[in-house]
Amino acid sequence: MSRLSRLLRPRSIAVFGGASAAEVVRQCRKIGYDGAIWPVHPRHDTIEGLPVYRSVAGLPAAPDAAFVAVNRHLSVEVMGQLAQRGAGGVVAYASGFAEVGGEGIDLQAQLVAAAGDMPFIGPNCYGLLSYLDGVTLWPDQHGGKRVERGVAIVTQSGNIGLNLTMQRRALPIAYLVTLGNQASVGLSEAIAALAEDDRVTAIGLHVEGIDDPAAFARACAVARERGKPVVALKTGSSQTGAELTISHTASLAGADAVVDAFFRRVGVVRVASIPVLLEALKVLHLHGPMTGRNIASLSCSGGEAALIADTVERHNLHFGRFDAARKEIIAATLTELVTISNPFDYHTFAWGDEPALTDIFAATMDAEFDTTLIILDFPREDRCDGSSWEVSMRALAAASKRTGRRGGVVTSMPESMTEAQAEGIAALGLVPLYGIDDALAALEAAADAGEFARGLPAAPAAPTPSPSGLARTLSEWEGKKLLQTYGLTVPEGCLVRPGEDAAETAAALGFPVALKAVGSAIAHKTEMGAVKLGLAGREAVREAAAALSGIGEALLVERMVTDSVAELIVGVARDPVCGLQLVIGAGGQLVELIADSRILLLPASRAEIAAAVRSLKSAKLLQGYRNRPAGDIDAVASAVLAIQEFVLAEGSRLIELDVNPLMVRPHGAVAADVLIRLAEEGE
Repeated sequence: MSRLSRLLRPRSIAVFGGASAAEVVRQCRKIGYDGAIWPVHPRHDTIEGLPVYRSVAGLPAAPDAAFVAVNRHLSVEVMGQLAQRGAGGVVAYASGFAEVGGEGIDLQAQLVAAAGDMPFIGPNCYGLLSYLDGVTLWPDQHGGKRVERGVAIVTQSGNIGLNLTMQRRALPIAYLVTLGNQASVGLSEAIAALAEDDRVTAIGLHVEGIDDPAAFARACAVARERGKPVVALKTGSSQTGAELTISHTASLAGADAVVDAFFRRVGVVRVASIPVLLEALKVLHLHGPMTGRNIASLSCSGGEAALIADTVERHNLHFGRFDAARKEIIAATLTELVTISNPFDYHTFAWGDEPALTDIFAATMDAEFDTTLIILDFPREDRCDGSSWEVSMRALAAASKRTGRRGGVVTSMPESMTEAQAEGIAALGLVPLYGIDDALAALEAAADAGEFARGLPAAPAAPTPSPSGLARTLSEWEGKKLLQTYGLTVPEGCLVRPGEDAAETAAALGFPVALKAVGSAIAHKTEMGAVKLGLAGREAVREAAAALSGIGEALLVERMVTDSVAELIVGVARDPVCGLQLVIGAGGQLVELIADSRILLLPASRAEIAAAVRSLKSAKLLQGYRNRPAGDIDAVASAVLAIQEFVLAEGSRLIELDVNPLMVRPHGAVAADVLIRLAEEGE
């Protein structure tokens, strides 16, 4: 059992403070909490009609949970007394701790010391709500009600938590926990503890930051093993550090992209808004993760069919086609005036006829779809009669039951379905969804959850500390030779020192060649005019060498790669929380302008790397674009794996790494340029 078990499911609650403590008592009574409530106050005789205890020592027993709503200095004293008494856990409501800096940081450290092994939520938090057991350690009104099972939501914001309880979308909330400063109980511990409750169906997160990626990954693994998908809305961005970066990779590997990569690796579904968070949790609560991405849509309007067809283009979902046999089955339920397609406009010939609609819907649903939606915007209840719309809703439910297929009702406008209607739809076994775009985003999230449930790559490597000491930029020649030892293919070339004849070296290699000025002070040769390409003879090399004289420490002569079909960048960036990661993207001179990249956490598999490359917008160049040869993606994966091997071996001193461009050939991939910065050992 989690150390939070008593706090989350208390049989006794002690409340400390004045008005806020009294509100906790009122809310517990209102929702039907049936355990003991013990107010503690130095002067009051009763609070909300309950007898008041003067101190922790005077309580009848050690409380399972306590809500401490006294000033921040007194909170430290009360926390210590509760820990000594053996309380199960505390909600520390007061603010003025680490979030304000200065003295608050020291005061929070005192609070943690006073608590010892006793867990507490906060400080600077609103508290927690359990709609399963009627526990409201919460100093305010809220919009929830008792449920037998539902989703758990964890947020770092008290006000967002309060807002979430006011949702009218028929989402049953089992727990809502606001973490505040996370001085004791953090995000990871909360996830793992909530996943233990069999009545929790899915877990939703609103997070601003992840302070312990390894613990977070372990907690999400616990949730996944217990069949509870985790969906997250991440806001804010981490700082990328104060050190000056010179690599292109640093501009591509933004903090938000790193979060995406981290969430994918640990099996967390990321969503972009609160409405989608709620809709996705609803889908997962009622139907669980989707087994695929193939969906169908029903509507009695061609306009609605076109609307959802356009909208699905923004989501990783597919409208599957009906085969000839399925079309015949569907056609048998309709008039000859209806064209059968997906999205499917079934017209209004059977409107209001429940048996006929059931046959139409069942014939449609019994194809191999992962879910089928019907678009229904219910009329206003105050002015209109919506009974015939309810016929369509019941027909879809009957078809779902007949076929054993999943179904949902989606409105084109969120206001077109009341909470009561949504609850009625959910009771029929269908998912009520608000708004076409948010509905499809929710289904995409459920499909992502299904993908994660079927298996994840290896756990991400533990972050390595940022290297200390002075940074040294290797010359291109040094960087290439270093990566070559790990298996990276580089062009055939030679280093030419001052006084040596670059033209003769080039002739020995074979024309055409590239000539570059190299040195530790040269990072981006193109911008400095330090590279000459396509040199086809001795005289051209001599002229280029004269032009490059004095720019670098030496000249690098390399045989040109003449059959490249695409240029990629492969780099390594460091996030202060998640550590090192690989960046793969469109490369060459326009790398930052195009900004077409994917991030992978270490260690990445060959399959992950290949999938990332194929997902690039520029991947068309690797697929034989306009009759050009296709690129060797397997060779690209081998090159990235070689770079990864170097990073895993040298990550403790690696500051930056760019291979740009990695020239992709029909057979093979060659690192045409390399930039590496390392921390000097012993500094």
